[in-house]
Amino acid sequence: MSVRPVRPDDVPAVVDLVRELAEYEKALHEARMTEEQLSAALFGDSPALFGHVAVADGAVVGMALWFLNFSTWRGTHGVYLEDLYVQPQHRGSGLGRELLRTLADLCVQRGYDRLEWSVLDWNTPSIEFYESAGAVPMDEWTVFRLTDDALTTFAADRRGPR
Repeated sequence: MSVRPVRPDDVPAVVDLVRELAEYEKALHEARMTEEQLSAALFGDSPALFGHVAVADGAVVGMALWFLNFSTWRGTHGVYLEDLYVQPQHRGSGLGRELLRTLADLCVQRGYDRLEWSVLDWNTPSIEFYESAGAVPMDEWTVFRLTDDALTTFAADRRGPR
């Protein structure tokens, strides 16, 4: 078992893992990413997405996809963990912890002050796993999101401040 940076030949497996995660989170209908999109995001001219995979017996069985953010308060970059997933049959093997630890180490090595992510309120096993690593919930913050029609409508609204 090992964790390593994602390679171009891992893209199909990572897309499959993203779909497995979406199904687990009861949102498979929202998972529209293609292999071409992921490959361009990870390996294009100016990559803004990065990733690591967990490998067991030669197969990709877990992944962490992440990108840089920036804290204006701390004045440093941080890592935002978009997706962390290990297939159910490999949970408890330490691969999830090693994926998360790899990102924490990357933050320490690069001088980044934060490693952040979101978790669904009902996902008790993941919450317990994150808390066991020393992570704390940011209960006083609420995530907001614009997508689909709301995003398009708002972007087109040039009437000025209200």
